[in-house]
Order: sequence, then C-alpha cells, then structure tokens
Amino acid sequence: MQFLSFGDATVMRRLLLLRHAKSSWDDSAVADFDRPLNARGHLAAPFMGELIALEGFMPDIIVSSPAKRAVETAELIKENGGLNAEIRFDERIYEATIETLRQVISSVDDSVETVMLVGHNPGFEGILNYLTGNALSLPTAAMAVIELEIDSWTDLKRSRGTLLRLVRPKDEMRNSA
Repeated sequence: MQFLSFGDATVMRRLLLLRHAKSSWDDSAVADFDRPLNARGHLAAPFMGELIALEGFMPDIIVSSPAKRAVETAELIKENGGLNAEIRFDERIYEATIETLRQVISSVDDSVETVMLVGHNPGFEGILNYLTGNALSLPTAAMAVIELEIDSWTDLKRSRGTLLRLVRPKDEMRNSA
C-alpha cells in the first residue's frame, strides 16, 4: 500500500485589529496617553464585544496599547463579549508604525491562532493596508478581521492576509436598530 504525502498544511491564523473606541477631548490638560473614553465610546465598545461574541471572532489573546482609551476599550470588549482571552499590554502599540506593529504581531506565540490587537491610527490603517492591500478607513471602535495563511506569526509579509470582514460599530448599530 502506498501513502501520499501532502506535506505540512499551512495553519490559518486570524488577526483582529480593533481601533480603540471614541475618546474624550473634554479636558485639554489631560495628556493624549491618558484620555478616557467618552459617552459614545462607552456605548460602542460594549456593543462591539457583544458583536464579536455573536459572530464568533473569539481571540485567544488580546494585546492592547496601554493608553487609557485602549485599555478601557479592551476591558469593555472582553467583559461584554464574555471573552476568556487574557489582556496583555504592549507599550509598542501606542503611536506604532507599520513596522512596529509587524514586530508586535510577530512576537505572538505560535500556539495562538487568533490574536486581537487594540490600538490606534494611523498605524492600524497602515498595517491593515500592508497585510491585505486594502486602503480602508478604520474609525473608532471598528474592527478588521484578517485571515493569514501562515505557519508562524513571524511569517508576516506584505499582502499575505485576506480581509474577511470590516466591522464599523456605527453601521452595525444602525442595522440592528
């Protein structure tokens, strides 16, 4: 009897890029890093958490910027989505370039199949374009779901991802009303 060898199948990994929810500009004395969510952000983040759970985009781990608005977004997403994912904070995400975000993603352990990054523009729109070739707007609390046909997170390269879904809370909230 002869067996056919198909080699190692490439693992499908999923990256969820979630921009922080809308933040407050009420107090000009507050440093950018310390700006909290505003009322709209406190509505959108829980909504997105519920939507993530409903659509089954369950991350194994959440890696967030330590900026206050990103921390609050990550915590509200986790709580309202009933996610079991651990939240880790990585200071490199705050004001990150495409290359820095690529390094953050590449440092994720290969046992993780789905990772969510919570952070900021313009870096998030840049990495979305870099990975998928799609130059799209990522407004506050929006999430891009990217499928990557890679064996290791270190295999990230330009245009190696497929954009599965772009979720904009404003559109989704309007549709669910």
